[in-house]
Amino acid sequence: MIELPEAHTLAAQWNAAVQGKQIVAVTAAASPQKWAWYFGDPQAYPARLCGKTVGVARGVGGFVEIAVEDASLLIGDGTILRWYRASEKRPAKHQLLLEFANGNAVIGSVQMYGGLWCFPAGAFDNPYYQVALAKPSPLSEEFAQRYVHGMMDDPAVQKLCAKSFLATEQRVPGLGNGVLQD
Repeated sequence: MIELPEAHTLAAQWNAAVQGKQIVAVTAAASPQKWAWYFGDPQAYPARLCGKTVGVARGVGGFVEIAVEDASLLIGDGTILRWYRASEKRPAKHQLLLEFANGNAVIGSVQMYGGLWCFPAGAFDNPYYQVALAKPSPLSEEFAQRYVHGMMDDPAVQKLCAKSFLATEQRVPGLGNGVLQD
């Protein structure tokens, strides 16, 4: 599962490698996977992305959100992104292939389950994504002592252990068992 630190690291890596590149070909759902989640029909992804330039990627809770002009590409939950140079052979099985004008490519593969959502900017109403957008990240200035104390004032959390308080009910999007166990 992508958690907050991974989402920010993946976004930074994406920005270094892909930001500013033009997408020339897209293949979605080439290898059907029962637990690969898409926004609408994945066959619409080429029309949404081809010919467009990749903008800034950012971590949003446990997601990586990538701006592609008037569309957003959201990666989450069990999706592995791999970068391929033009000279490297691509695997036959994948759930998303983005090819760039310079011949390089990114492949998204879903392990057990995973999200590869491509949607018109602002059109995705997934509750986990919406909460991640609405709440401040622990990496932001807004996530200050006053905000945390406000969260702790809720009577429902008074008897929770610290781990349950931080990792459940989307109180802090992107914080999960993996981050808190470390």
